[in-house]
Amino acid sequence: MDSPKPMLNRVPEVTVVFWIIKVLATTVGETAADYLAFTLNLGLAITSYMMGACLLVALFNQFRLKRYVPANYWLVVVLISIVGTLITDRLVDEFGVSLVTTTVVFGIGLLAVFAVWYANEKTLAMHSINTVKREAYYWIAILLTFALGTAAGDLLSEGTGLGYGQALMIFAILIGLVVGGYYYLRLDGVLGFWLAYILTRPLGASTGDLLSQSVKNGGLGFGTIDTSILFLCTIISLVIYQSLRQKKLNPRASSKLLE
Repeated sequence: MDSPKPMLNRVPEVTVVFWIIKVLATTVGETAADYLAFTLNLGLAITSYMMGACLLVALFNQFRLKRYVPANYWLVVVLISIVGTLITDRLVDEFGVSLVTTTVVFGIGLLAVFAVWYANEKTLAMHSINTVKREAYYWIAILLTFALGTAAGDLLSEGTGLGYGQALMIFAILIGLVVGGYYYLRLDGVLGFWLAYILTRPLGASTGDLLSQSVKNGGLGFGTIDTSILFLCTIISLVIYQSLRQKKLNPRASSKLLE
């Protein structure tokens, strides 16, 4: 039997812009989920079903494409951020599962996905996401990082009583240590990437809560809708920039994306 035909790389280069959009997307995941579920009173269940359906459509299109397309890739990331947040929120708020338990369970689940992924593909590197199977592992891992990050962020900021600002600083310091380890201590690049990816989720969640929650609840009181709109507009601007840059660098490939 022939091996699966490799595809062009399906994910973006890991650049400064990548990390900026990633943090913005994680913040939107937190604030948009709260806005839909609580501000609009849709409830966690209905919001979960709605966003889950949107995510499935976006993922279907993502797998249909033959290479990295900024608009669709980041749409999936934003939606998976919202869904990951809702999964954790439902488990905690509706089913009474503790933040400690959700953090541990999602952490173990993520490690299990990494183990199976590596056992089958012998790599977890971003630049190797060039088959359907690898991309499937990738998105499952991403979903778990968002669910885990939501649980860990809430556990540190709310469960321990530290508050959103202090939690944000702790996660920022941890990310700084990972970056320092990569540049100065020869930390493995793949390990460093996934550690940073996991930590940017609670960083973004803490940022979203700090900006959107009321002053009474330890936030700055900007509200979920204003915070979501601001960050979404910034994401859209950066994605447009990436799309134009990609088209300029490789116009022939861009015109054949859907062939």
